Amino acid sequence: MSLLEVRDLAVRFGGVKAVDGVGFDVEAGEVFAIIGPNGAGKSTIFNLISRFYQPSSGTIRFDGKDVTGMRPDQIAPLGIARTFQNIELFEHSTVLHNLLVGRHSRRRTTWIEDLLHVGRARDEELRHREAAEKAIEFLDLQPYREKMIAGLPYGVRKVVEIARALASGPRLLLLDEPASGLSVEETQEVAFWIEDMKREMGLTVLMVEHDMGLVSAVADRVLALADGRMLAMGTSAEVQNDPKVIEAYLGVDDEEAAA
Repeated sequence: MSLLEVRDLAVRFGGVKAVDGVGFDVEAGEVFAIIGPNGAGKSTIFNLISRFYQPSSGTIRFDGKDVTGMRPDQIAPLGIARTFQNIELFEHSTVLHNLLVGRHSRRRTTWIEDLLHVGRARDEELRHREAAEKAIEFLDLQPYREKMIAGLPYGVRKVVEIARALASGPRLLLLDEPASGLSVEETQEVAFWIEDMKREMGLTVLMVEHDMGLVSAVADRVLALADGRMLAMGTSAEVQNDPKVIEAYLGVDDEEAAA
């Protein structure tokens, strides 16, 4: 059984069908990438899986459980975490505090226990800090742990957002354009980290990305979209050489692509 199963997913915004009959599986331990031109529906699929959007039709199953009708706050406790295309961090808090926010879905204490900091609240606090520190160490963020987000370079902020998602203890990590705005060197570091997430942490990664160098380096399989519809699915090389994908990206017809 696949960890994530998407079947016939569709969503309309007014008269526009942003996603139209998309279906795919993501296996446990796999890095699965979704590519496509701007407006292809890539981030919309992430928002559907995260339950920020309600699909017009279709189903989403995680670890055999139908999550299609769940609320967004019910998704993270299942073991699904995500980053955002536009960085969503608390700018006037430290890196460490932002990561601790990522542990919110793992809290099991009452507000009274948290207020008095007694009993299991102390044990939980230690577990949350340990998870945050592991994410900091994994992504080499030690020099920034006590620094305010507002004063950090863009590339470091991108890494902090990944760290916050990791700190939540996910089984499935959704990375929305992790290389966007990064330098070549920073993108290479992201590639190394994704490989380590898979190999050392046993994570499953679903990634939306425009940087085909990164996709080719880390993705086991790739799904190409255009105008909300599926064009091709397979290895990175297979998808990049597919005439329909070439047409969607370059605007050439099938006859020209085959020439």
